[in-house]
Amino acid sequence: MTMSNFTRRGLLKTGAVAGAGLAMPTLITSPLAAYTNEPTGGSVTLGFNVPQTGPYADEGADELRAYQLAVEHLNGGGDGGMMNTFSSKALKGNGILGKKVEYVTGDTQTKSDAARASAKSMIEKDGAIMITGGSSSGVAVAVQGLCQEAGVIFMAGLTHSNDTTGKDKKANGFRHFFNGYMSGAALAPVLAKEYGTDRRAYHLTADYTWGWTQQESIQQATEAKGWSTVNNVLTPLATTDFSSYIAPVLNSGADVLVLNHYGGNMVNSLTNAVQFGLRDKQVNGKNFEIVVPLYSELMAKGAGENIKGILGSTNWSWTLGDDGTKAFVKAFGEKYGFPPSNAAQTVYAQTLLYADACERAGTFNPCGIAEALEGFEFDGLGNGPTLYRKEDHQCFKDVLVMKGKDNPTNEYDALEIVEVTPRAQVEYAPDHPMFAGGDLGQCNPGA
Repeated sequence: MTMSNFTRRGLLKTGAVAGAGLAMPTLITSPLAAYTNEPTGGSVTLGFNVPQTGPYADEGADELRAYQLAVEHLNGGGDGGMMNTFSSKALKGNGILGKKVEYVTGDTQTKSDAARASAKSMIEKDGAIMITGGSSSGVAVAVQGLCQEAGVIFMAGLTHSNDTTGKDKKANGFRHFFNGYMSGAALAPVLAKEYGTDRRAYHLTADYTWGWTQQESIQQATEAKGWSTVNNVLTPLATTDFSSYIAPVLNSGADVLVLNHYGGNMVNSLTNAVQFGLRDKQVNGKNFEIVVPLYSELMAKGAGENIKGILGSTNWSWTLGDDGTKAFVKAFGEKYGFPPSNAAQTVYAQTLLYADACERAGTFNPCGIAEALEGFEFDGLGNGPTLYRKEDHQCFKDVLVMKGKDNPTNEYDALEIVEVTPRAQVEYAPDHPMFAGGDLGQCNPGA
């Protein structure tokens, strides 16, 4: 591959913005070498790697809808969606750097090996210059590692494990979605207020990186409020019937069940818990409660009546009233006939953020894009003022605490916002113990 005109003259990088206004660009004088899948024609290919089968397939389907909408908007189609509200004005609706955006898709099957194989094929056979997707943190960690080795940017989709931007963080990887620590920091004060500080919790936890770090986060946050932890039982991701895991809760002395499950797993475990009559019981003189630390609209829709009154956290909600949310909900709703999930919002935002970084850096070179994203502050994508932190490539923004509605008006109206937790309450130091042990390393441009 030969270096582009841009890489011969060096990198033009836009710095962080203050108050949602763009800073003046500064010249980076070191040249950038050739890089993996450098575009030579009139188009550029992105790789959308989502679970089209498996327990997180519903989330994957909504992610794919949002990716396709983002491509439409980047290429000048539709009404532009959140491109109109994004604080950065680098995107012009003429593709990315004047090249038409095309895409290929893959099925992660919610399995790390399948996800890596799919991403590898998109990079090596299809020429994908950026990979994005997720819904399982195990998948995200695996694909992020592959992208680091291959020399392409990984814009993580739905991944909530602390490890994604903790011990498994990579210089070529970036996460917009929040994480387990943030869920705990937002949710624990509300749980203490609603249910009291003298509570005994029993945890059922998905047995992989997301479940482990989610459980650790919510346990630490609730114990800091006075709760105690009776037990933590790991459940295989492939589980569909949780009855054998629910039965022991009845005789454990616990008065709260914490379901560290997501997607179809959460729908099934919550359904089993309700079937066992847990929500109708009193233990230790208190009404028995169920908590779902990580929520999605798709899970709430799947759980139906069982979701009423149950507290959890989300990255975003289509019911927010900011201009970015309104623009996205309008565009998504007109195209698909129903509102988007928080999974859809985060991948749509990631696609725009990648394209915007290319425009601001003036290159598709992953190292130029990484520099444009590191320390970038922005607004207008539905989460309020947001920072892409340089030290770990984690976005920091407000977190929502949600509750299942008692009287929903339709199947997409199952959750209501209890509290918008300000960004400052969920921030943490880059060397926080829950995120220790990893090394961001250096950007790899590949070829």
